[in-house]
Amino acid sequence: MDAHEELVLRLAEKRSKKLGLSKNGYAELVLAVRKDPEKFVDDEHEEAFLCVAKALDRYEESQRGDEMLGDDEFMAERARRLAKLASDCTAALAKDPTCEDARLLLEIAKDDEPDALLDRLINLGHDIEREGVGYASEGRPEAIDAWDDVFSRPYLRVQDAIARTCLETARYGLACSTGQRLLAISASDVLGARHTCALALARLEDEAGFDKLDAMHGRHGDSWSHLARVILLFKLDRMSAARRALKGFDSLCEGGMYALLRPVLVEPYAPDRPQCSPYSFKEAVLAVHEADPIVVDTPDLPAWAEAQPGMLESAQAFAQKSGFDW
Repeated sequence: MDAHEELVLRLAEKRSKKLGLSKNGYAELVLAVRKDPEKFVDDEHEEAFLCVAKALDRYEESQRGDEMLGDDEFMAERARRLAKLASDCTAALAKDPTCEDARLLLEIAKDDEPDALLDRLINLGHDIEREGVGYASEGRPEAIDAWDDVFSRPYLRVQDAIARTCLETARYGLACSTGQRLLAISASDVLGARHTCALALARLEDEAGFDKLDAMHGRHGDSWSHLARVILLFKLDRMSAARRALKGFDSLCEGGMYALLRPVLVEPYAPDRPQCSPYSFKEAVLAVHEADPIVVDTPDLPAWAEAQPGMLESAQAFAQKSGFDW
């Protein structure tokens, strides 16, 4: 989430509507706001959003140097980090109790059981719909991508968090339907709902649905789609095709086999997926992290993958090159 850029767009949109600016005037206003956003903050809603932006800066900054900590130190630092995020979000909500992103982050920062989180996220989504915020408001043209309305983005983030938490709690059908609803209202899919759908469809062994999703996005692959294809074909017992898919995952996704065979702890998304380059190691780590419930439910998969020719060697070579333990 690029909260600072969203703050700029929110402020410019509000000021532009008040002034009735043309497209050129709006573009000039955006440049002016971007130079000094805080000068344009003039109500409690944007004061709260500014608090969220600063809270996310602190959250990200606090993660620097985590790799140097031992396990106990890391868990203690992680607890402090989430507690600070919760405190910052509470302060934002004191300014504006309706601030959707602060409400979402506060739920995530509680860091409790996924089932409990899912219940709260669903309730939050219903609350936003009742409040008529952003995309949830009436009279919005359905043909417009919801992401283009900056005030709809918090609602989309809540729905995306619901879809991912459904996947985490093995509610694969609900994960897929929630993700598909997001794709229907925001075809640009900035939040990556297609990734959740791909993994869910693989677990459901829905090859037709998976192929339709792949075609919808121009068959542009990524770590999620390649890993999902491996899972799908393995579960369908199409072993020759599964082996080819595994080789593709290994060759295209940097460190993909290492990520699969040596999964690492991933920090809670705050509030959406971290930005990463296509096919990068970071992307592979995120894909494996999100697929973990499926992999756990398919216990033969990692052992089978490790046993395939060249796969263990690939993972070990990446570990050695990157200075990781094996």
